[in-house]
Amino acid sequence: MDIKIVPLPAEKMKSKIADQSQLGFGKYFTDRMLVIEWKSGQGWFNGRIEPYAPFVLDPSSAVFHYAQEIFEGLKAYKWVDGRVALFRPEMNARRFNQSGDRVCMPELPEELFLDGINKLVSLEQEWIPTAESTSLYIRPAMIAVEPFLGVHPSDHFYFFVILSPVGAYYAAGFNPIKIMVEDKYVRAVPGGTGEAKTGGNYASSLKAGLEAKQKGYDQVLWLDGRERRFIEEVGAMNMFFAYGTHIVTAPLSGSILSGVTRDSVLKLAPTLGYTVEERQIDVNELMADIRSGRVTEAFGSGTAAVITPVGNLCYKDEVVELTGGKVGTVTQKLYDTLTGIQTGKLKDDFGWVKFVE
Repeated sequence: MDIKIVPLPAEKMKSKIADQSQLGFGKYFTDRMLVIEWKSGQGWFNGRIEPYAPFVLDPSSAVFHYAQEIFEGLKAYKWVDGRVALFRPEMNARRFNQSGDRVCMPELPEELFLDGINKLVSLEQEWIPTAESTSLYIRPAMIAVEPFLGVHPSDHFYFFVILSPVGAYYAAGFNPIKIMVEDKYVRAVPGGTGEAKTGGNYASSLKAGLEAKQKGYDQVLWLDGRERRFIEEVGAMNMFFAYGTHIVTAPLSGSILSGVTRDSVLKLAPTLGYTVEERQIDVNELMADIRSGRVTEAFGSGTAAVITPVGNLCYKDEVVELTGGKVGTVTQKLYDTLTGIQTGKLKDDFGWVKFVE
């Protein structure tokens, strides 16, 4: 598909953020966005990169009433040699379609997903921040826009991509966070939509997240929805636990997200001298292993924060501390290596980096 470039008048161009230390996460957006439409019987059409602007949608659009929506998240990095790098974007394209299939949305050709992002980021590359721990966050999404009331898949969709220059996901930067294990609410169960990146999963997490923040915690760690016993994931991250140099994470059981960074950790860790294991983790055993010192570190992985150290874990009002509230050596090594590959400071032996043309 030829993607049309709609002219952007100079007077509509926004001012860049001068102080990149004040970027935060997801607060600012670039000048342009990508939009492609799909209709039943017509397929994908009307691809264009146009000035960033609100959508005008009918109040009865399916996305408002039946939550037929999916999204993705990836990043672009400006290397010191001026090249713009994406990290494993083909995995995001693949997962986007897997999510779409679960909620009855049309398949978007991977080459169209990647080509559209490539063109948009190329046009907006002056927005990519270059300060330490900054990047250009890329948010692809698809929404159902057919105007109707009645539960059935929409016949009209918008696929769109917006861009946001960002700093660290957590205000404290790369420092240990505090996590509360949730034993009251349930986010997802096998057979549901937990492994799809769809908005409803995140809506169901809001109340628990708010209650955790009111108690002084940064994130919620979810347990499985059947027994409320096995560790699953944190709202914005997959979770890992280090038993010395042995790293353990929950398996992909159908109710947690197949994280791109999670997969990268599992592939990278053995090359750094660590062993990895995917298995069920009983929360009671985990707490006992932290108390005894068998679990030496805990960290989360996700596109937004890459690797996030965990300093405190709370379950049923018991708080346990890891690594003395500092960043552990395994966590630091994985963070330094992953971000080094992403930003061009370290060699990419995996072929993960793709350059914007």
